[in-house]
Parts: sequence; C-alpha cells; structure tokens
Amino acid sequence: MPDTQDGRDPTLPIRLQVGELEDSLIREIAHKGMRDPDIIPLWFGEPDLPTPSFIISAADQALRAGHTFYTPNLGIAVLRETLSKYMSDLYKSRIDVDRVAVTAAAMNGMMMIAEALIDPGDNIVAATPVWPNFLRCVEIMGGQVRMAPLAANPSGWQLDLDQLFATCNQQTRAIYINSPNNPTGWVMTKEEQRAVLDFCRQRGLWVISDEVYARIIYDDPLAPSFLQNAEPEDLVIVINSFSKSWAMTGWRLGWITAPPRLIPIIERLNEYNVASPSTVAQHAGVTAVRDGEFFVTSMVDRYRLARDIIHQRLGSMSRVHMPKPAAAFYAFFTVDGMTDSRRFAMQIMQNTKVGLAPGLAFGAGGENYLRICYAKSPEFLGVALDRLAPMLDA
Repeated sequence: MPDTQDGRDPTLPIRLQVGELEDSLIREIAHKGMRDPDIIPLWFGEPDLPTPSFIISAADQALRAGHTFYTPNLGIAVLRETLSKYMSDLYKSRIDVDRVAVTAAAMNGMMMIAEALIDPGDNIVAATPVWPNFLRCVEIMGGQVRMAPLAANPSGWQLDLDQLFATCNQQTRAIYINSPNNPTGWVMTKEEQRAVLDFCRQRGLWVISDEVYARIIYDDPLAPSFLQNAEPEDLVIVINSFSKSWAMTGWRLGWITAPPRLIPIIERLNEYNVASPSTVAQHAGVTAVRDGEFFVTSMVDRYRLARDIIHQRLGSMSRVHMPKPAAAFYAFFTVDGMTDSRRFAMQIMQNTKVGLAPGLAFGAGGENYLRICYAKSPEFLGVALDRLAPMLDA
C-alpha cells in the first residue's frame, strides 16, 4: 500500500492525528474475550448491577409523558437546576446553574473540553497512570500529553507536586487530575488540590479535574473536590458522570462544571457534537440525583466489601503486590516476573478465562501493572480469584 512521507495512506486522506490514534488496549483485550461465554470480564469499569428500578420508572414516565423531543444544548433546565443544588449541598459551596452543562456522559464532556482548549502544539500535563480517553482527546486536537507519574508504596499512591509542576512548560494549557483515580484508587488531598489551584492561577493554566468517582470512597464521606476551593471564575473544569454512582453506564449521561464564561462555548460546541443527551435519560437523571442517595450509599457499601475481598485474597497471592485502594472500584497491582502487561493480560485470559486490563493502557507508571474491576458480587469475584490463583499464587 502506498504511503506518504508521514506514513499516511494517500488513498484514505484523513488527519494525521486521527490516523495515528492508537487502539484502546483495554478494548483490544475485551474484543478478544467477548465472544467466549466462559470469560469472566473484569476489564471495563462497570458495575454488574442493572440501573435501579426507581430510575427506570422515571424514564418510563418520561416516555409516556412525551418527553421525546430535542432539548437545549446545555440540557433540560430541571436537570441543570437539580445538579446545581446537588453540588451546592454536597460541597457546602454555592454552585450556580450558569456553571453547569449536561453532557452525553463524561466522554462527551472531555471531547468538548479538548476542542475548547487545545490548539495544535499545546500540551496538557497529566498525573498518571490514568484512564486514557481524555489524553486521546487532546491528541486528536493536535495537542501533546506530558506525564507526571504517581509513585506506589505499600500504604498507597502519592503524587510529587514538584515533579508535576516541573513537567509544565510554555506550551502547557492545563493540568489534568483524575481523583479518585482510575486505575489506582488514589485520592488527592485538599492541600494538594489547593497547591495545584494556586500554581495554575499563577501560570494562567486550566485545571481539568475528572471527578466521576467522587462518591465512591471508603474511609471518608466524600472525596475532596476542586469545587470546594475554586472561585466561580477560576480556570477550573470538573467532569462528572451518572455512570458509576447510579449504575447508569449505558445511559450516556454526565455533566461538567465550569466558569460561567465557558458555558456558552460548551453550548455551541455541543450543537456540533451530540446537540444534547437523550431527553429520556435526562429526566431519569433528575430522579437519580433527587431520590438516589440511598442507592449511592448502598453501592459504596457493596464496593467496600468487594474491595476488602480483593485486597485480602488477591493481595495475599505470592506474586502480587498492591496497595489497598482508597476509592473507586479497581485494584491496580503488579506481578513478580511480569515485564509486559499487555502480553501477560492475554496469557491470563487464555489460561484462566479471566479478563483484566493491562496497565500499559494507563500511561506512564502503569506499564508493569494490571487492573481488575471489583464492582461485582462477592460470589462472582470469588470464582475469578479461584481461577487467577494458579498463575498468581505459584
């Protein structure tokens, strides 16, 4: 096949950044295993519980009431108002509705943020390992990603703020933080958030904070949020989602909180992305937030039990080394003798019929790790751990 000097196929003239886009290593593993009914899939970050009935009932009522038409690009007013009140109550800090934009899940919000902020040649600095999708959004827009790796120790993961700040340069537009963190379960402290916010204020940088796991934390009632420290006009964007806390992964519903001046930009961008999320999903989202606190609490209790099972059983296997995760619903662990996480994840799937995510997918600091999603029932996890033991406890 003929190539240009930059490696592109001249018969398929697409943008260089899109042509160079890497396949998701997580989906690569999943696609190889999805057709095998015997595989236990622990590769994606998805609870095994269906959406609770009270949310489904709200969606059914919305359908029967005829809520099947287009909505404003920023989302229906009642959902934006509900999210404004929810965050204000949660963080004990007023979050006005003019800072809220409803999105088609966190991913849609991430793409619009990259479209709004990144020019070709710009970069963002990310604390890694981290879920890779926002990093790919930056690359699609012609930007670059500079990584500041977290460091693991027996008590948990830590971020070197001096290293994070030193990684920024003249082309840096934003610092990207995901806390609680996927895949490590690391939680950024209030003091660390204040330091990042102060640094970004001084440099005129954006803070992009992915807080989709904010409610899934085990030793505190709530993970610290940049919204607790930021002023409304600070260059701070917080990304959130209905997927994890309310078991709504397939509904594709989320929101971002940003300075009021940025919201009209997001409104225009959304017109040319998805226009607006599903009308029915938005009405269901109102009920999830208003009436779903009991469900969030029960989900966290369930995840805590699963976390303890994983830490006790997986963490005690002779070849495994893992800090106890403080939040989210993943264990990120290394295995003695493993030098290629992608290959080893494939071997595990072939030999044990358990699907895990390779740490290489999560950027710098993740190369020699594997990720397991434990948002599953104890019985399901027990079977998976029994299968893994011959390879990891040898």
